[in-house]
Amino acid sequence: MRLLTLTLVSALALSGCKQVDGPSAAGLPQVSVPEMSEATMKDITRTLSSDAFEGRAPGTAGEDKTVALMIEKFKAAGLSPGNPSSSKDGGWTQDVPLVEIAGANFSPLTVSGKNGKTLSFSYGDQFVAGSYREQPRIDIKDSDVVFVGYGINAPEKGWNDYAGVDVKGKTVLILVNDPDFESTGLEGPFGGKAMTYYGRWTYKFEEAARQGAAAALIVHDTVPAAYGWNVVNSSWTGPQFLAQSKDGGASQTEANGWVQKDIAAQIMAAGGQDLEKAMAAAKQKGFKAVPLGLKAGMSFDNTISKKNSRNIVGILKGANRPDEYVLYSAHWDHLGRCTPKDGDEICNGAVDNATGTAALAALAEAFQKGGAPDRSVIFLAVTAEESGLLGSKYYAENPIYPLARTVGGVNMDAFSMTGPAKNLTVIGMGKSQLDDYLNAAAKIEGRTPDREPTPEKGFYYRSDHFSFAKLGVPMVYFEGGDDLVKGGRAAGEAAAKDYEANRYHGPADEFDENWDWSGVMADLRLYYRVGRMLAMTDVWPNWVEGDEFRAIRDKSRAGK
Repeated sequence: MRLLTLTLVSALALSGCKQVDGPSAAGLPQVSVPEMSEATMKDITRTLSSDAFEGRAPGTAGEDKTVALMIEKFKAAGLSPGNPSSSKDGGWTQDVPLVEIAGANFSPLTVSGKNGKTLSFSYGDQFVAGSYREQPRIDIKDSDVVFVGYGINAPEKGWNDYAGVDVKGKTVLILVNDPDFESTGLEGPFGGKAMTYYGRWTYKFEEAARQGAAAALIVHDTVPAAYGWNVVNSSWTGPQFLAQSKDGGASQTEANGWVQKDIAAQIMAAGGQDLEKAMAAAKQKGFKAVPLGLKAGMSFDNTISKKNSRNIVGILKGANRPDEYVLYSAHWDHLGRCTPKDGDEICNGAVDNATGTAALAALAEAFQKGGAPDRSVIFLAVTAEESGLLGSKYYAENPIYPLARTVGGVNMDAFSMTGPAKNLTVIGMGKSQLDDYLNAAAKIEGRTPDREPTPEKGFYYRSDHFSFAKLGVPMVYFEGGDDLVKGGRAAGEAAAKDYEANRYHGPADEFDENWDWSGVMADLRLYYRVGRMLAMTDVWPNWVEGDEFRAIRDKSRAGK
């Protein structure tokens, strides 16, 4: 149940009032939206997604060009350098220490049984793999294979797929998503239809490492994964970026990767198991991991290089409470050079996320036109989102501006080019009191906020707002809606499917001069309204009572 209902009132002046946390606040201020520049959106998106930027992979010439462009645009928008304690790049950036590991010379994945028969699977089209360890050679031999269901260890839910089995030095075969992903509603041990973090591939690999596995292979299945094998292939067959660690990744598995579902079925069959039956069993509480009596092997070389990537940070200082901060975030990076399609090997990332990066500059321009708000506003373009939210994670763990003084924020990731919509899609609706700001803004703009139609895809855990949310900062994340003015929901669903199948994380995500920007600009007005309202009130929104992030926010605010 929502604790705070904030109604829009006319010209409510809150400046000068005592700071209050959510439940005692009475309303939101009106804000007007200045003219917002479609030209800025187009020009920056076009430039960032051009071949000259080489797909904006961290640590490349494409990064250098991106950083230079965004500093230029932030300066022109009237922002100040957001990291004044740094002498690098004039204080406009924050170094993010990364490790690039590029695999090469991949052997087939081999699986052998007691009968001496060996199955062999080819890299790229049947499996992909990489390593989180900083070692030049990965050579996994005669590793016992264990099917561990969904690979979840959740003590608070009484669920442990690793109970009673020792997987140290072994290869684990893991299902993607949560056990209850096929539910029609949101009731179930893992949120029913809505994916939890336990369903994300990042968690699967983290838990396998904690269990001591040598290798972890996720079974790719398009529906629960929420994307096709083409996305896995593009994302995993190039260099991988990781956060630098003190142990050089020694605590991680030697190899992480994915196998096509039909390949997993062959592996299970070789171990005397039926994959479909095993998948059904894994959905039940009390599932027991299944040793398959098989040995797995794979090898590949790694080229390792440590490098600094950069977050780009600009700030508009608040007029009355400059030590309170509202955050706008978007990731500037993409995949760089990836699996070629029709001879094109550059994943340009026009929609994902040159559009969101351009929006930071367009919003900064609009905020400057509107005058300095009461609170300061941070414009943060983060690196390495595509590698696991690494840039936002680094900032959240090493904030330039204290998280306890960060009121909340808005994340932008991939604007829709399908034209204006009657609604908007809210990722994680009902989690925080920021919903009230969004609801008020949407009402003014004549839009209807809707829950995400595909919570099973786990979008809440797939973009940069999550890095801040898990450390307590309330973040709102929404997208252009699926109920289009032209064509309704059928057209919206068809457009989303087309983008996911044909452009998402592939070379075809390129700038199109014929795009309809009217929906983008309508969405941008919403982003402006929400952030501006948050910057013009002295309210401190929180997560709703009982939310997973509420306790850490309460602790953070108490120690402010």
